[in-house]
Amino acid sequence: MTGRSVVAADNAVASPSEAIADVVLGPQHKSLPPAAWGLTVREYLATAPHLDHLQTPVLTLDRAALDANRAVMADWARAAGVRLAPHGKTSMSPQLWREQLDVGAWGITLATGWQAQIGRALGLNRIMLANALLDPVGLHWAAAEIANDPNFELYSWVDGVDSVREMERHLEAAPDGVRLNVLVELGGPHGRTGARGLAAAHEVAAAVGKSSRLRLAGVGGYEGALAHDRTDAGLAAVRHYLDEIAILHQELAAAGGYDEFVGQPVEAGLSGETTRPNRRSAIVTAGGSAYPDLVVERLAGLADEAGAHGVSTTVVLRSGAYLVHDDGFYSGISPLAAGRTERPLRSAMHGWARCVSRPETELALLDAGKRDLPFDEGLPVPQRMAGPASTPLPAAAHVSALNDQHAFLLLPGGADADVPVGSVVRLGLSHPCTAFDKWRLIPVIDDADAERPRVVEFLPTFF
Repeated sequence: MTGRSVVAADNAVASPSEAIADVVLGPQHKSLPPAAWGLTVREYLATAPHLDHLQTPVLTLDRAALDANRAVMADWARAAGVRLAPHGKTSMSPQLWREQLDVGAWGITLATGWQAQIGRALGLNRIMLANALLDPVGLHWAAAEIANDPNFELYSWVDGVDSVREMERHLEAAPDGVRLNVLVELGGPHGRTGARGLAAAHEVAAAVGKSSRLRLAGVGGYEGALAHDRTDAGLAAVRHYLDEIAILHQELAAAGGYDEFVGQPVEAGLSGETTRPNRRSAIVTAGGSAYPDLVVERLAGLADEAGAHGVSTTVVLRSGAYLVHDDGFYSGISPLAAGRTERPLRSAMHGWARCVSRPETELALLDAGKRDLPFDEGLPVPQRMAGPASTPLPAAAHVSALNDQHAFLLLPGGADADVPVGSVVRLGLSHPCTAFDKWRLIPVIDDADAERPRVVEFLPTFF
């Protein structure tokens, strides 16, 4: 990007929205019109642009839905007695991280060392790295950051004794006293990473306990790898796995596996929230966006930040997709989707694509493809025509395939008048985690259901 970077000189961004306002727009910003090139974001927004001023294809976020979803999840987690560390890799958008921290998020979760470095450069002071930090460059960076600022909280995962040795090897040259907080990751059969079984997890914890460079900070894992639906079998598998995480934490606590820790309150970053107690709190963490209800059901009872019943314990939920939600996978599985709760999440992302060809009566070709829209958890769903008519499409209309730059929209029994060449179709999307990474600057509109949505801001992403 040209113009001022969103990374401030002091590595702390008080307001990402203010920083992005001075970015100069240009042809590198997908779907923005040439009329915007050379203007700053602030200057372009002052022209009161509408969605129909942008080129297609375009991905948009709905400001009203973002605000509603953020409040729903913050209130839900608070009522459940758990902390929220939203998975920032979903959006890689510091502006959205800031908004989540502003309503009480405990920290931000990230997935790679590089993502953690981005988060730290943008002012985050508490980062959950839901992965094993084994890259030498990343470990050296982490050691330097901890040495420079003892109040910086970075939590990495570890799932094997060999991984413990590898971490220690690359931390040997770290300054005296530097220790990296690690959580023992418990896995499940045919799952992703994670120690297979409680015995293996205890071996990892014992290796961490002997290390002068690592500190056992808790336990965690990812239940979403063990099921992909809400069938009885899927829910039972998730519950069993979460119960084992609880058992692991309780056994480690009973065995004295958690070090004592005393420190001063620290800002979580970007929002200025201070939540760290003056005594160490062990972390128990799980939770994507598919089964947060089960995480609360099986783990929330472990929360004891005052340490009234032994080891001070903080339960951290890492859901990331809730902020944007979707019209596909998460709308079908989330306990907070419409039809499952009185205060549901709603999709805040949409694709807008133009019909560029009607080569057959029942086929329309749209100008959005794999380079523009997510497709790994379901193809886009045609919802309605854009513009004054806002005509809903027939229920039988569906996207059958995506090419790099085209969508095949099938219109059983359709006619040219249904989706004429030149018209724009609004598409519901599935899986926000693979939507954001296709866009470096995402327009935010006031209301995707409006007759003529207005562009109210832009969100940068870091991928």
